[in-house]
Amino acid sequence: MYLNNGFEELNKEFSKEYFIRLENFINNQTDDVFPPKDKIFNAYKLTNLNTLKVVILGQDPYHQPNQANGLSFSVNKGVKHPRSLVNVLKEVSRDCNCKYPTHGDLSPWAKQGVFLLNTILTVSNNKPASHKAKGWECFTDRTLNLINNECCNIVFMMWGNYAKSKIELIDQSKHLILQASHPSPFSARLSFNGCSHFSKANDYLIEHGIKPINWCLI
Repeated sequence: MYLNNGFEELNKEFSKEYFIRLENFINNQTDDVFPPKDKIFNAYKLTNLNTLKVVILGQDPYHQPNQANGLSFSVNKGVKHPRSLVNVLKEVSRDCNCKYPTHGDLSPWAKQGVFLLNTILTVSNNKPASHKAKGWECFTDRTLNLINNECCNIVFMMWGNYAKSKIELIDQSKHLILQASHPSPFSARLSFNGCSHFSKANDYLIEHGIKPINWCLI
């Protein structure tokens, strides 16, 4: 296990006691664990810290088979869109005048500098939040600290109360935080639908001389 793409500082976390306990916990699971091992750090592989522009913060991966691919809210092509992703893609379509895509693979965003991070990077089959408080939060808090300290003018999209609890890790004098309710069907209508976060992010990037994101997946 080795991270590059500007995230090398995080490699020292792998030898710490909390991470060794986390690995043991994952390896001892009797249920299937998602995403597959080779996809757990997918967000770190597809987005370079030095060209990072936007962070979209999720909680934990999808807990049904064949859904989680290591990018928050994303699924592989050919996989039915989970309900939260449906609301994300509807908002992108409305906000950025995009056609609703046939797939839910958000890797084109990741490759443009959108860091699709879950604060918990694994989950057991059909058991949402089953890997909560096992150590991932420590690792991803370190990740957010690294982004906060090493980067400038990053847009953080904080959807839902859990994501908003991480706001204290971000220096708002050098970054933009956009807040809304979670895109879950239970809360999207509160403030996510119509939030225009995607166009607001691009407006901020352009204002700071940074190439905007092409949010359209078609």
